[in-house]
Amino acid sequence: MTTSTIHDIGYRHYDGRRLGRAYMVRSLYAHNLRAAFGLGRPARAKVMPFLLCAVMLLPAAASVAILGFTKQPDALIRYSSYALIMQVVVAIFMATQAPVIASRELRFHVVPLYFSRPVGHLDFVLAKFGAFATALFAMLAVPVTLLYVGALVTRPDKMTPIVDEIGGGPDGPAKADSLFDHTLHYLGGLAGCVLFALVLASIGLVIAAFTTRRGLGVAAVIAAYMLSSTIVVIIQGIAEAEANNFTVSGWAGLFSPFNLVDIVQVRLLGAQLSAPAAPSGVTGGLVALAVCCGLVAGSIAVLYRRFRKAGLS
Repeated sequence: MTTSTIHDIGYRHYDGRRLGRAYMVRSLYAHNLRAAFGLGRPARAKVMPFLLCAVMLLPAAASVAILGFTKQPDALIRYSSYALIMQVVVAIFMATQAPVIASRELRFHVVPLYFSRPVGHLDFVLAKFGAFATALFAMLAVPVTLLYVGALVTRPDKMTPIVDEIGGGPDGPAKADSLFDHTLHYLGGLAGCVLFALVLASIGLVIAAFTTRRGLGVAAVIAAYMLSSTIVVIIQGIAEAEANNFTVSGWAGLFSPFNLVDIVQVRLLGAQLSAPAAPSGVTGGLVALAVCCGLVAGSIAVLYRRFRKAGLS
């Protein structure tokens, strides 16, 4: 008859300080933000995000350099139009990095491991969404800030206003108002960057969350961007050329993410139009802002259900 023996292997329960929910959310946020730029991963994972960020900076640096040599205010790229000018680069970053944020845990079936700890499903989703939106915002805001700082350093003497940005002219704003107006338009450009980041993060993460293979996720996000942009351009072209219907052309911009945010910038933030068309009046801006809010809220709800279901499997 055998007897059992209990061995003391020295296991001790954790009796330290519990860091709580906020610490977990911050940790998840920091982890996903680093992953968006390939930090903490092999060198090949850093090539694409840092290359795209460098490409984003080139037009801003060139614009500041031209302004410094020519002293012509219209050489400076408008803050509100920078994202639309560089939308292809931004779309590539969104397509390549959204699967890194949304689908890696799904692909390797490790989502249940996260929820085996006291991590809430909504906290998990908000950390991922916030990290990706922050990465997109940084990609957009850094070159816009470079334009602002470069314009302050290299602009013509005696506080000459930045004419193209503030809509002035030879008899435009007084010298004392130029710095204030310039800063105001810079802040408006940053607000536009926030909207771009939120809307693009919403679209990219939702698509990537349903395509667990990274290659398919990249292709799906690029396809969504190209289809929406192409269809809107076709509708706008037909509406303007065949029927001279600029109202339809303006409202069609709601179905393209970059045009959608530009409508908000133009109608609510006082920026100059960069997209082909926009709905007239403040009503168009409010509708576009409501669509942006609906996209963000809807994407968070979809991601919540997606990760909750994956966490139960």
